[in-house]
Amino acid sequence: MKYFDLLRMSASNLLRRKLRTALTVLGVVIGTASIVVMVSLGLGLRKSSLAQIEQYGGLTTINVNNYSWYSDSSSDEEPKRIDDAVVAEMAQIPHVEVASPLLNIGVIAKQGIYEGWFQIQGMNQDALQKMDIDIAEGELPPADGSLQLFYGNQVITNFYNARTNEYYWETMEVPDVDLMNDPVFLIFDTDAYYQAGSTDENGRNIQPPKKYIIPTCGMMAGDLETYKENCNSVFADIDALKAQLKKVFKNKVIPGQPSTKGGKPYKELYYEEVYIRVDDMEYVQEVQQTIQDMGFNANSNAEWMEQTQSQMGMIQMVLGGIGAVSLFVAAIGIANTMMMSIYERTKEIGIIKVLGCDLGNIRSMFLLEAGFIGFFGGMAGLILSEIISAVINSVAGKASEGYFGQISYIPLWLIAVSLAFAVLVGMVAGFFPALRAMKLSPLAAIRNE
Repeated sequence: MKYFDLLRMSASNLLRRKLRTALTVLGVVIGTASIVVMVSLGLGLRKSSLAQIEQYGGLTTINVNNYSWYSDSSSDEEPKRIDDAVVAEMAQIPHVEVASPLLNIGVIAKQGIYEGWFQIQGMNQDALQKMDIDIAEGELPPADGSLQLFYGNQVITNFYNARTNEYYWETMEVPDVDLMNDPVFLIFDTDAYYQAGSTDENGRNIQPPKKYIIPTCGMMAGDLETYKENCNSVFADIDALKAQLKKVFKNKVIPGQPSTKGGKPYKELYYEEVYIRVDDMEYVQEVQQTIQDMGFNANSNAEWMEQTQSQMGMIQMVLGGIGAVSLFVAAIGIANTMMMSIYERTKEIGIIKVLGCDLGNIRSMFLLEAGFIGFFGGMAGLILSEIISAVINSVAGKASEGYFGQISYIPLWLIAVSLAFAVLVGMVAGFFPALRAMKLSPLAAIRNE
């Protein structure tokens, strides 16, 4: 018997009893939709968790810190510090894509009646370019040696009205500050600013510090309600920032920098943090351990991500198992339908055998019928699961105001696997009824009423 004839006979046999076939297919629809939706919930939770981890520092970044800055006056041993040589050594670690020192300096900013405080973070050009910052206006800090600042989208909330001493978070009124187009006056010597008008230990009046106009090179994309990594950061080219600090604090200790036992500044600058970016998420923990072996603190999202993936994997297995129960029940329904079909078509099977039909063709015919039920049930189940997934995402998105993203996520591989699994379940369920049809005696089948 030709394969096309087997397909035609299988389809016509299923259409003879439309209601029973439809009810059996409905069982597969519910089973397939259940398992797809359950698995998609696990995948959606995992994807949402990874997206949140990415927002809180990325999956391939390592934050190195060393807060043992200041030497103990009772000890002759200098503490281990991070300088340019140490950063260069970290950059040579295998799989390190970017290694940049972080030079932080707190400043006071003024514009009109508004005043604010924030930290300028100096980084090298490689790190600034690799951070994938969304730019709304302008550009990232240039490498031409001039100090220009790039502001995060929420930095403006650090400003307050100097007349009323009210911040944005108290009044929810956006400060009338234009960081991009209007000049911003910065005060680097914050101690002198707060002590101005008083006298020092020698009895001399402390003069107000000089204000500097530092141009803005760009702004990060997003409004005041958009939270993302670095939304409160202010970036600058590290070399330009170093030059500015040495100019402002000439022959004085720069705030945040260690000093000699005599209270003098060191010739070079030290860093309390280093930004490390690894070329692949797989090597994050390996690089992190290497840095820790160098004697510095290093942390990343790798441990958090590993725990999250493990938890999401368990949740996904449980949800998938719940959905699989429905598909198992549907498989029983397919087996029952095929057994009933054999009992009703006993004489037909006997005639086919007498006519010389191969036993393999009889088995294939019943397996194809079961496969058809699984296929059409799987297709309808996938359509239903897409509808349910869209409803879940819509309801969850409105309830969380878009915070959770996609709660249910159905990738293409899940669609393909689910459809193949539904067909496989159908054919497995029809396997034993097909064997029974093969074993029927032709003469007994023909005499059967």
